[in-house]
Amino acid sequence: MSPITVLAVDDNIVVRAGLVALLETADDIRVVGEAGDGAEAVVKARELRPDVVLLDVRMPVRDGVSVVEELAEFTRVVMLTHTEDPEVVQTALRRGASGYLVHGHFTLDELDRALREVVRGTGSPLSPVAAAALVSSLRSAPRTPAPVDPAALGLTDREAEVLAAMARGLSNAEIAAELFLSEKTVKNHINRIFRKLGVATRAAAIARWNGHAEPSPG
Repeated sequence: MSPITVLAVDDNIVVRAGLVALLETADDIRVVGEAGDGAEAVVKARELRPDVVLLDVRMPVRDGVSVVEELAEFTRVVMLTHTEDPEVVQTALRRGASGYLVHGHFTLDELDRALREVVRGTGSPLSPVAAAALVSSLRSAPRTPAPVDPAALGLTDREAEVLAAMARGLSNAEIAAELFLSEKTVKNHINRIFRKLGVATRAAAIARWNGHAEPSPG
């Protein structure tokens, strides 16, 4: 299996060097480039086409959150930062980040697993503080019932069943078992759901299913 290619983005050269050194100890991860700000990250990501961009939040020129949407159009993005602000977590995920990890809250094995999940489209890794922020945002948002007619979202009945199961927190394997499908079929349904809803992450798809509109970039 080909190694996962990564672009490491952080304006703190010491933090970035430590991250690169950590990643390079894994046999199945290859760091193909580094960047020190959001603008440079977009340029290098377009040039190198990594499988995943590990993106810091607070950086000069353009911060991480401001470039997530642009990067997510052609690669996977995982926020990797010290920033624990719930609003930043929510905004990054809504704009297309596939995960949000906080330094000091994961091991190399957990990071390796998170990258694999993101590349395969089977998970959205969140550090505990990020998960708490997401739950808090859903709880505080106005409650709107899921659409009675899935066609309102342009979904087939089967796609609606898959998305409803995702909203209950089921993994691809659990959805496959519940709906008597293969995991590959579930993944294909999820990819179609993402395209139809115009989202890039499970969190954003679930928000749409629960009736929460996407905020405009600010």
